[in-house]
Amino acid sequence: MTDERIHILRDILLELHNGASPESVQERFDATFTGVSAIEISLMEHELMNSDSGVTFEDVMELCDVHANLFKNAVKGVEVEDTDHPGHPVRVFKDENLALRAALIRVRRLLSTYESVDDEEMLVEMRKGLVRQMGLVGQFDIHYQRKEELFFPIMERYGHDSPPKVMWGVDDQIRDLFQTALVATKSLPEVPISTVKEAFEAFATEFESMIFKEESILLMILLESFTQDDWIQIAEESDAYGYAIIRPSEKWVPERQSFVEEKSVEEPTQPETVDGQVQQVIDTPEGQFTITFTPKEKETVLDRNSQQAFGNGYLSVEQANLILNHLPMEITFVNKDDIFQYYNDNTP
Repeated sequence: MTDERIHILRDILLELHNGASPESVQERFDATFTGVSAIEISLMEHELMNSDSGVTFEDVMELCDVHANLFKNAVKGVEVEDTDHPGHPVRVFKDENLALRAALIRVRRLLSTYESVDDEEMLVEMRKGLVRQMGLVGQFDIHYQRKEELFFPIMERYGHDSPPKVMWGVDDQIRDLFQTALVATKSLPEVPISTVKEAFEAFATEFESMIFKEESILLMILLESFTQDDWIQIAEESDAYGYAIIRPSEKWVPERQSFVEEKSVEEPTQPETVDGQVQQVIDTPEGQFTITFTPKEKETVLDRNSQQAFGNGYLSVEQANLILNHLPMEITFVNKDDIFQYYNDNTP
């Protein structure tokens, strides 16, 4: 990922913000990118809302559908082990979207048939069916709550604070559109079927667009950023929020977790700690004796390749080191106590 690519993406959205048509920027986009990573989209949105460009949070919300459509055929996929396993949060998320899409199709079918039916008893049953199917569609709110309460906080921890803010705003708009459609549906036959259709399609259009954003942009960011521990935490906490239409067919237990459990059986019990002193009981052929000692503080081993929040994005220690070593200057750092701590390995 280069700054140039980020800037071009930003410029395209600014052109759209200033009135350019999607068609006018499509050619430039296609000529510049063979694939766009979800991380670049995240950084771009962050840069737009935090720069002096004049683009606000509300502007990005309005542009959300437009730039999602531009990225539709260009976003690079990410493959992560276990994501297709039943019970994995990614699999659950996608399965819910499939079930919600199916409910949308059933509502559309009922609405399109309603006008051609003359039998009053059948119309009564169709109205009941519409309300039932809209009730199923309405379970998308459970899907959104899990996304907002479990996915978004971890995203923000990794420095992706802009996408959650934008997406949550759009989620709330979709919730409002659904309530309008639901009220219209329940008002049949007092309101014309055309009014119900119009309200439903206004909701369905935005809802289906959000499904694309979730699966082609949001999940790509999560798969690039989240660790297996993050997914385990989400899986463990998901039951408290519930599921939309369908439940996971089984519980996802990663292989690594079972390995840890098997290993822990073989490990001895931990020594007792009293007032900061560790007491270790040791068995010998002659009997037991107890050693009491004050443990040294353990130094945390830093994974040089793990991503850390860094300015307006995130970098690993290894990436930061490479950047500093490739700057066209020598850098030396002496701390506030006048102790030398760092110099870069600058190569002319």
